[in-house]
Amino acid sequence: MLKPMNIEAMDPGKTHRWGVLVVEDDSRARAFFEASVQRSASLFWLGSAGTVHEALAWMAQTTIIPDVLLVDLGMPDGSGLDVIREAVARFPGCEPLVISVFGDEENVLASIEAGAVGYIHKDAAPEDIAQTIVEMKAGASPISPMIARRVLAKYRSLQLAGTLAAAPPEAAIGNTAPSLLSAREHEVLTLIARGFSYAEIARLKGLSVHTVQTHIKNLYGKLAVHSKSEAVFEATRLGLLSHPG
Repeated sequence: MLKPMNIEAMDPGKTHRWGVLVVEDDSRARAFFEASVQRSASLFWLGSAGTVHEALAWMAQTTIIPDVLLVDLGMPDGSGLDVIREAVARFPGCEPLVISVFGDEENVLASIEAGAVGYIHKDAAPEDIAQTIVEMKAGASPISPMIARRVLAKYRSLQLAGTLAAAPPEAAIGNTAPSLLSAREHEVLTLIARGFSYAEIARLKGLSVHTVQTHIKNLYGKLAVHSKSEAVFEATRLGLLSHPG
C-alpha cells in the first residue's frame, strides 16, 4: 500500500537531509527499511510502495525529487527494474540502491544498466541500511562482495569466450599494470571490486575518505571511465584486476 510523503521532514529550517523512497513488497522488510531511514539524522523517509504501480504513481504525482530509491526487484506486479528506469529518467539526481534476493549476474548487470548505483543481496543486508545509503551519497557504490565476485566471474567468462583471440600478449598485459595504475590505486580498485565502500577502504588502508576519493578520481581518469562498475570491468578487460579473494 502506498504510504504518503513525509512532509514534516521537509521543514526548510532543518539541516538538509537526503530523501528516500522505499519500494518493497514484503511488509516486514519495508517496515525495517523505513525505521532505519527515520532513525538517521542524515536521511528522511519520503514514502513507500509495495508494488510497481504504486511506485510509478508516487513518482508521477510527487512535488519533491527523491535523492535515493531503495528498491527490491521481485515485485508482485512486475520488476523493480521498471521503477529504477522511471526514477532515473524523471529524476536524474536520484540514486537507486537495489536490495534483492536475486544474486545472479543477469539481474545485477540489468540493474546497473538501468541506473542502480549499488546492489545489496538481502542475505547480506546490513543492520543499518541508513548508513549504507549515507555512504552511497558520499560517493560509495555498495555492492555485496558475493555479488561483485559473481559479476566479475561472468564478465571474465564472456571475455574469454568473445575476445581471447584479440587480447594483447601476456607480456604486454603484465607491463600495463605498473605503468597505468599506482600501487595504491590498484589496491583501492581491488577493494572496490570486492564490494567495499569508501569508508571501509579508508579504515582498511589507514587513509582518509577524501584520500580514497582522490585515488578513485585518478584511476577513473586513467581508465577513461565514470563509475565503479565501469572501472572494475575495464580493469578486468585490461588484465589489471586479479580475482577477488
